[in-house]
Amino acid sequence: MSEVALLTARAEQSEAEIRHLEEEIKRLQDPQRMLADGIISPELEKLRTENAKLQYQINHLKRSVATEKKRKPENMLSIGIIVEELFGLAVRHAYPDLDDIPVMIQGSSKFADYQCNSALVICAKLKAQGVKLPPKEIAQKIVASLPESEYFSKVEAAPNGFINIDLSKDYVSGQISSVLQKGPSPPNVGIKKRVVVDFSSPNIAKEMHVGHLRSTIIGESLCRLLEWVGHDVLRLNHLGDWGTQFGMLIAHLKDKFPNYLSVSPPIKDLQAFYKESKVRFDEDEAFKKRAYEAVVKLQNGDEAHLKGWNLICDVSRQEFQKVYKRLGVSITERGESFYQPLMGAIVKELEEKEHLVLEEGRKIMYIPGAPAPLTVVKSDGGFTYATSDLTAIKHRLHVEKGDWLLYVVDAGQNLHLQSIFDAGVIAGWYDPKQARVEHVMFGVVLGEDKKKFKTRSGEVIRLVDLLDEGVKRAEMKLVEKGRDKELTKEEMKKAMEAVAYGCIKYNDLSHNRNHEYVFSFDRMLDDRGNTAAYLLYAYTRIRSIARTAQVSPQQLKEAATKTKIVLDHPKEWKLAKCLLRFPEIILKCLDDLLIHTLCDFLYEVATTFSEFYDSCYCIEKDKSGKIVKVDMSRILLCEATASVIGAGFHILSITPVDKM
Repeated sequence: MSEVALLTARAEQSEAEIRHLEEEIKRLQDPQRMLADGIISPELEKLRTENAKLQYQINHLKRSVATEKKRKPENMLSIGIIVEELFGLAVRHAYPDLDDIPVMIQGSSKFADYQCNSALVICAKLKAQGVKLPPKEIAQKIVASLPESEYFSKVEAAPNGFINIDLSKDYVSGQISSVLQKGPSPPNVGIKKRVVVDFSSPNIAKEMHVGHLRSTIIGESLCRLLEWVGHDVLRLNHLGDWGTQFGMLIAHLKDKFPNYLSVSPPIKDLQAFYKESKVRFDEDEAFKKRAYEAVVKLQNGDEAHLKGWNLICDVSRQEFQKVYKRLGVSITERGESFYQPLMGAIVKELEEKEHLVLEEGRKIMYIPGAPAPLTVVKSDGGFTYATSDLTAIKHRLHVEKGDWLLYVVDAGQNLHLQSIFDAGVIAGWYDPKQARVEHVMFGVVLGEDKKKFKTRSGEVIRLVDLLDEGVKRAEMKLVEKGRDKELTKEEMKKAMEAVAYGCIKYNDLSHNRNHEYVFSFDRMLDDRGNTAAYLLYAYTRIRSIARTAQVSPQQLKEAATKTKIVLDHPKEWKLAKCLLRFPEIILKCLDDLLIHTLCDFLYEVATTFSEFYDSCYCIEKDKSGKIVKVDMSRILLCEATASVIGAGFHILSITPVDKM
């Protein structure tokens, strides 16, 4: 329940108590009634004392009710949730004997701002009990049971039983003023949680490619969303930095750079280095033998082999960091090697709890309903990805104290991850009713041929090349619009990168992550339609309106506290109501972790603003171009719009610029 609904409920409860106490006082003050109730005179003094106490309680409760009603929550309130919770209270108050009545609230219709359709459900329930009432009468009773509030200007029952709800313009205006003064604040999410987010997770010695794009972008955006509402977020990069492939790489390193212990090897292209070692591993039996020996020495902690491993990891880290910097990603490395020393204890624990079965030399764990068991220990005694993932989930729950774990990993890993989650429950590491552990899955990126996105030669596209191409295309688009003649070199660079990286991110996030999507630079750089290019241009345009009106930031700040936001024009009203749905959208994204809902909302805000701007003059000029009138209320509505879009951009990790 939101703060406002809670306060309303408290006030309602106190008012009921007041009515009860006032009835008691009336009874005590009426001698005839007292005699009728069998109360005799020797007790009169005692009752008078009781009367005084009751009167004191009433006054105290009245002060409490007034205090509760004056309290304003710090978080931005969702009007949709306010409507739902207030009508929930009214329905329960009007029909307390009926269970499980759904509070059916519909968004904006041609008749009202909101509509409640619960009367029809109640009508059916009563009919089943042999009670026949027309829907309108039921609706009227619900309306009569609504607590008094500042949110509605009109609430009335229609003949068909629908309840039409009109919002109060004074309330909406006040909320817009609050956004201007404090900025868009997150909705109340209740208890703050420790959230561990596993995302990106490339492999050491391999370059980041288009396959890492979605996990990195979706993971960063989810972390920003969770942090913005106040959760404690640990961002983890589960790097593939351990395993048999490192024996192959270290053996090749020793052959190619025999003095690597004293002189840092000049490995510039780690991808080529990996391919060279893989060819040797596949074709040279003697090399393959040395590679296996190197793995054993590495796992046994041999100093020279550990140094070789660190050198290879460092080269990869530097390359990964270049990509993360360009994409504005912040993440903590926690690779497979981190969990390596902890795996033995996990195997021992599972054995002691009798969860492991020995089959064909392997130690496996059967998961009810899973298509295949988890191999926890191989027949040669080595650990597996399952061992690593089991160790990681326990560490995240028990050591990192995570009570919400998110794995931002492609849909192809769903069965494996579900088995890991189920194994954690079987092992007693967490209770699904208390800890939220989930797979944030996503579909693959397709090329315009509707096949997996690859180069013409069939190779996976490097992420660095994709970003470079994006910047190049963004530059061409800006030059095409003549922006290179209007912007300085530094402004042009910022605009190119903002458009390129913003469009790549938004193109990904604006699609339902559960689905595949087609990657197209032409589509994502189009400044028409639901694209980052359109939103970035819209944002820059909105921010320029106050400058065009020659209103300084200081004047805006002062006006935000003194100027009432007027919402008389239908397009002003539509825009203001749209902006106040922001917390509702945030709560929905938190519930289903689908960021495209936020993208759709920002596009709706931008198009609704465009309607407003086309119909409502913010600045009036004479024929010479001189400003003759500035509508400060509308300028402030523009600023509120920009601040909501800006907050959305922050969550999406999109960087706007002042000039485009």
